[in-house]
Amino acid sequence: MLKGIPSVFSPELMKILLEMGHGDEIVIADGNFPAANYAQRLVTCSGTGVREVLDAVMKFFPLDTFTGDAVFLMAVVPGDPVKPLIREDFKKIIAQYEIRNMDFKFLERNAFYERTKKAFAVIATSESARYANIILKKGVVEGDTDQPNGWPLP
Repeated sequence: MLKGIPSVFSPELMKILLEMGHGDEIVIADGNFPAANYAQRLVTCSGTGVREVLDAVMKFFPLDTFTGDAVFLMAVVPGDPVKPLIREDFKKIIAQYEIRNMDFKFLERNAFYERTKKAFAVIATSESARYANIILKKGVVEGDTDQPNGWPLP
């Protein structure tokens, strides 16, 4: 066991986050999402919700600030009366970790599925809220640009 690692993280999830590079995307999916059908790499976080996983991931995960499109949500299907209130929680969680205001982009349901196919990984949760799926695009960790390879000189 290590200090400071969120309890929702499995070794597999930590490994996946470490393997991801700039521009790679990860999906955090609700319990209704067909994650196994679309995932290149699937991590199951049974018994957790999207809020808990999003908060844990954001502690380590820099969002892409170069493209302006770093956070994607599944749009509500036209005619569905559901109001996904969980999205306000997503904004609050992301705002805790990001200096810049991150606009959310909405993808039609099938477009969200197609984008998921290309994602680096999918985290399947037990979230019961509908339309609680979110895609995060990884950015870069800011470093000391004056030093070669980010290492301090003696």
